[in-house]
Amino acid sequence: MRVASVGAAFPPHRYEQAYLMAQLKRLWADHPSVVRRVDSIAENVKVCSRNLSMHVLEYERALTFGQRNDMWIKVAMQVGEEAVERALDHAGLQPKDVSALYFTTVTGLATPSIDARLVHRMGFSDRVKRTPLFGLGCVAGAAGVARVADYLEGHPDEVALLLSVELCSLTFLLEEITMTNLIAAALFGDGGTATVMTGERRGERGPKVVATRSVLYPDSERVMGWDVSEQGFHLVLSPEVPEVVRRYVRRDVDAFLGDQGLKRADISRFILHPGGPAILAAISEALEVEGAQLEPTWRALREHGNLSSSSVLLVLKDILADPPPPGSYGLMVAMGPGFCSELVLMRW
Repeated sequence: MRVASVGAAFPPHRYEQAYLMAQLKRLWADHPSVVRRVDSIAENVKVCSRNLSMHVLEYERALTFGQRNDMWIKVAMQVGEEAVERALDHAGLQPKDVSALYFTTVTGLATPSIDARLVHRMGFSDRVKRTPLFGLGCVAGAAGVARVADYLEGHPDEVALLLSVELCSLTFLLEEITMTNLIAAALFGDGGTATVMTGERRGERGPKVVATRSVLYPDSERVMGWDVSEQGFHLVLSPEVPEVVRRYVRRDVDAFLGDQGLKRADISRFILHPGGPAILAAISEALEVEGAQLEPTWRALREHGNLSSSSVLLVLKDILADPPPPGSYGLMVAMGPGFCSELVLMRW
């Protein structure tokens, strides 16, 4: 099973972080205790610019959950189609070449799902096997690659595609003036990725998926996720996340690599989800990774913010464009609601 290509796409509304934070301070001007924290939070998250699904002034409207979700469907279709086109074109493939289509998101709802709506619109086979995934959140980029690899192991002559679309800004609740919502407003962005993977007998392009592992941690359901109400999605984001990373990640990575006869020193490329500076600092400490190894992850965070499941695939796209020498190993690591981690070992 190989990762042949990754395509990315973003909504057209792109803003510098300073401008977005100035708008937020204006909107929340009647709440000085929160406004005083805006600049420091914006500085701490290290995001320089982001894409949004709507013009920034549209977020001032009192949109219902349904109206925001309708916008999510509209933009997800546009972003998803563009990402798929780019990934397939880069891999030299057509939609009808795809036998299995996986779709993941945690920022909107659609039935039929976005993958179903794209099948005939883009010319996929009407026999394509679809697997929509919801609820995995930030971990879903790595988990999606792992699940596609599982499928291709049993279908070595086939092509599969993983589409991730996360429009995080459409979950923003203007009336929820809390520190958690402020962090979300400063950290998250909108975009999508499409990842083309091929079975063992289908192609030689890209790194091979050697092994995968999922780990679910006990008593951690309230570390990260959504509370859902009639207003929409309310972010659950515990300050304990970095500590959970420090507690488990080194142990799990070392055990996973050890089962493959490897050590962390054998990894040439770390493909890490850019969850935020505090989380990246915890991962860096736990895995003893720093400098150039982290630059693709930091670049994704600076240029696009946290795109939930799409982010780690943006990092993978960057690394595919500048791969290590043949025989080198790469390790994809992401964590998300559950609380859980996904590990994917690749070899170029």
